[in-house]
Amino acid sequence: FNAFSPLNRFISKIEEVLNDWKLIGISSGKPLEKGVHTTGAWEEKSDEISFADFRFSITHHYLVQEPTDKDGKEELVEDALPLPMQDLLCMNNDFPPRAHCLVRWYGLREFVVIAPAANNDAVLSESKCNLLLSSVSIALGNTGCQVPLFVQIHHKWRRMYVGECQGPGVRTDFEMVHLRKVPNQYIHLSGLLDVFKSKIGCPLTPLPPVSMAIRLTYVLQDWQQYFWPQQPPDIDALVGGEVGGLEFGKLPFGACEDPISELHLATTWPHLTEGIIVENDVYSDLDPTQAPQWSVRVRKADNPQCLLGDFLTEFFKLCRRKESTDEILGRSAFEEEGKEVADISHALSKLTEPAPVPIHKLSVTNMVHSAKKKIRKHRGVDESPLNNEVLNTILLFLFPDAADKLIDGFESRTSTPAGNNPPPENEDYNLFSQFKSAPSDSLTYKLALCLCMINFYHGGVKGVAHLWQEFVLEMRYRWENNYLIPGLANGPPDLRCCLLHQKLQMLNCCIERKKARDEGKRGSVSDRSPGDAGKGAEHSGDNPDKEKEVGKSWESWSDSEEEFFECLSDTEDLKGNGQENGKKGGAKEGNKEPVNLKPEGRLHPHGKLTLLHPGEPLYIPITQEPAPMTEDLLEEQSEVLAKLGTSAEGAHLRARMQSACLLSDMESFKAANPGCCLEDFVRWYSPRDYIEEEVVDEKGNIVIKGELSARMKIPSNMWVEAWETAKPVPARRQKRLFDDTREAEKVLHYLAVQKPADLARHLLPCIIHAAVLKVKEEEALEDISSVKKIIKQIISHASKVLRFPNPEDKKLEEIIAQIMSVEAIIARARSLKAKFGVEKCENEGEKEDLQRFVNCLVDQPEVSVIGAGRGPAGSIIHKLFVNAQRVSAVPPLDEELRRSGSAEERRLSAGAVSDFPPPTGREVILRTTVPRPAPYSKPLPQRMYSVLTKEDFRLAGAFSADTTFF
Repeated sequence: FNAFSPLNRFISKIEEVLNDWKLIGISSGKPLEKGVHTTGAWEEKSDEISFADFRFSITHHYLVQEPTDKDGKEELVEDALPLPMQDLLCMNNDFPPRAHCLVRWYGLREFVVIAPAANNDAVLSESKCNLLLSSVSIALGNTGCQVPLFVQIHHKWRRMYVGECQGPGVRTDFEMVHLRKVPNQYIHLSGLLDVFKSKIGCPLTPLPPVSMAIRLTYVLQDWQQYFWPQQPPDIDALVGGEVGGLEFGKLPFGACEDPISELHLATTWPHLTEGIIVENDVYSDLDPTQAPQWSVRVRKADNPQCLLGDFLTEFFKLCRRKESTDEILGRSAFEEEGKEVADISHALSKLTEPAPVPIHKLSVTNMVHSAKKKIRKHRGVDESPLNNEVLNTILLFLFPDAADKLIDGFESRTSTPAGNNPPPENEDYNLFSQFKSAPSDSLTYKLALCLCMINFYHGGVKGVAHLWQEFVLEMRYRWENNYLIPGLANGPPDLRCCLLHQKLQMLNCCIERKKARDEGKRGSVSDRSPGDAGKGAEHSGDNPDKEKEVGKSWESWSDSEEEFFECLSDTEDLKGNGQENGKKGGAKEGNKEPVNLKPEGRLHPHGKLTLLHPGEPLYIPITQEPAPMTEDLLEEQSEVLAKLGTSAEGAHLRARMQSACLLSDMESFKAANPGCCLEDFVRWYSPRDYIEEEVVDEKGNIVIKGELSARMKIPSNMWVEAWETAKPVPARRQKRLFDDTREAEKVLHYLAVQKPADLARHLLPCIIHAAVLKVKEEEALEDISSVKKIIKQIISHASKVLRFPNPEDKKLEEIIAQIMSVEAIIARARSLKAKFGVEKCENEGEKEDLQRFVNCLVDQPEVSVIGAGRGPAGSIIHKLFVNAQRVSAVPPLDEELRRSGSAEERRLSAGAVSDFPPPTGREVILRTTVPRPAPYSKPLPQRMYSVLTKEDFRLAGAFSADTTFF
């Protein structure tokens, strides 16, 4: 064999692909169960072949089935019909709601399609079509393949195929023709039977009986308006009135238009024999109300407008904006004519000039408050993106502790605690840790919802910039006046939350430290010694030389050279710090401190331990709290430590930087326990590093002897060096580990420079979090199983995407699209419940059946109606069609149409208004068996499938031509 021509190579390639896919030989399998074409799993595999320079794709479509016994093939008789021909006669899967068009037309479980590889290519000429069919026939004959092989001809949108299937001594040709207009004689069943019998061409009389399966499809498009319950939100009611500002804490939900555009009713007569049903041009027995099977599918509206989806989409668009807040609002808002502009813009330089300018006028506080006045002065009510009513409503919603601001000054702010009630331990509340957003009762979460609503309803990006500007000014005011920020949990920043939430928590920590320090100074002046009341040089006089050295040795790496000696005071509010920070490390034996120092900074006696050498009780000292850190500061610190390298000097410096808290605790311990040694500190601070064992002394008594652990005895140990460096200084006179003033200014600067796009990026996890909670809340009212699964998928997907910084836009769009799809599904369910009157049904049994039917309509492509037209759902569908027909009743047709129209049209012209409109789709399957010619005795199957459709009807995308015969 020599494959030298393009035709030979093409045939050879087809055979090679069939061999690779193991489609050669006899095909076997069990009869198909009912509905398996829809419920079963379909798979496909593709390859590419060429005819000369024309590329084709060859695809194998098959229904996944359980493996059968291979030995059974040997028992098959020689003239057995191939499996595809047996599938032609199978009546269990005549009208699958969702399947490949060839599956729907021929009932096949397996087939191969050869089609042009490019979408714009097509096989148009008859000679090329015949050449391809010849190639297919030769390849099937050479390989013994019994799987049908189709060739797609004409343009792909027409879905026109020709094919062939070969078996032992039998061959089936698959042919079809498309007609743009249905000939009148083929509209009814009698005409189709004539065509079918003429195609058979059987000389026997009488002809073998023909079995029929008929389906008529009716489309309902005129939904009555009152059936759609969703109303668009009242924007004016969102501010003021009965609704009030609480609406700013909620996301809208639902579709603004009916998400269901059409209802398709398929009436089916599945098993009929010739002569039982009569349908011709003057009479028809095919009454849809009498059909034994009804099935319904709904057609979804194309991209219905849904409120939650619109909110998410518009907020996500903010992430792509480039403008800064100043560019959006205009720099003129911060500018003022004359001298004050120069004073503000050159404030730092004027601090060093001898000009007689009062310093307080150049402080940051006055500049911010002055800027706020200028904003209000230059921006009128009409020019402001947010009017005062909306802005005040939002600010009171975000800061409820400022409700009495205008009446009682700002006294109400001080009485409101910064923290919230203990967080509820439930799955929905803890979603913030998965999404890295913020708790649903936090200020950050509420701010995200308000900005989302402002962006959609009140000014867009300008409104967002305006609200953010006011928010930053409020943060500045609270810092300067020691007012804690509401809606934030106590304690250091929660690294499970978004960075913006951490920054606000950091600012709250700063306010709390500053407030406690200021109150401690005012409240404990009378209780302190004269030396304790001062800041810098006014220390207690027992050992001034040592106290002047505080913070110089181990603190020399600090960014700031300024010393602070007002960090904490030993007041009642600060008790407990020693216990929280008292178990952190270990130490090595060091020099003893002189015992003539006055003990300072004691919290309370330990209770069990005493000092080893003086034998006095060991006191737990008041210590400084460790500095809180946000994730960006932690990352910055890690980079600094990593850049120090692995050299000895770098390692030593890194150790000193990391042990600042240890040094502070050592100094506090020495101040509280004069005469202590390193072992005393280790016994309290790191008990595991002090090893005690029982030994027998010289007198034979059992005594307990202790010593430091091996790691504490390493030469040049960092802990030993820290102990030797530490001076007996109480926490209140140490340099602050946490400089709240500097950290607060850093946070305020960080907030002030955020662009709306940056803000949207920070808060998008909170919006997605809120959207997921909203769809879960709405789904709980409908109880749709498929929606539950999708919500779990959304949570899983979002958890993976949002936990990493700067997620890709494409992945974020996928999450938003999933949420929008869930919203549309729930809206469809509500639309169908309203149309079928589920809530109005008084019979509990019927109500449950209707609810189950509606849920199936949402989840499945096609749903059977229990009881057909006589069941509860069928009765409602019948009424819907009757009402639609009454609304759109057509006038009587003229005499010409009366004579030439269809039977349905003639009935309408006679004055009888039908309950149903003329069928939009007609599908008829005709089957029969005829004897084989000698020497075979078994009958051959014959099947013809007829589809008559109107131009605007598309059923599951299975066909697009007006008429199909094959």
